Amino acid sequence: MPKDIPEYPYEIRPLTQEEGGGFLISYPDFDVCIGDGETEQEAIEDGKKALAATIAALKSMGFPVPEPGSRQRQSKVSQ
Repeated sequence: MPKDIPEYPYEIRPLTQEEGGGFLISYPDFDVCIGDGETEQEAIEDGKKALAATIAALKSMGFPVPEPGSRQRQSKVSQ
């Protein structure tokens, strides 16, 4: 992942055999940014690539890029 991209919180979970096995990673600060892999480490590496691509796409289209943990802070405020 490029050095100028900060660390974002992520969620990782095992996939069932029906889902294809392995692991799925997602980033709560982004609506659609996921990755997967056979192992947790592979899923994390794939997720970092997806995160970098998502941030680059948002920037190129002139959309705001959320700060790391921004969704967590919003949900704490709304409780």
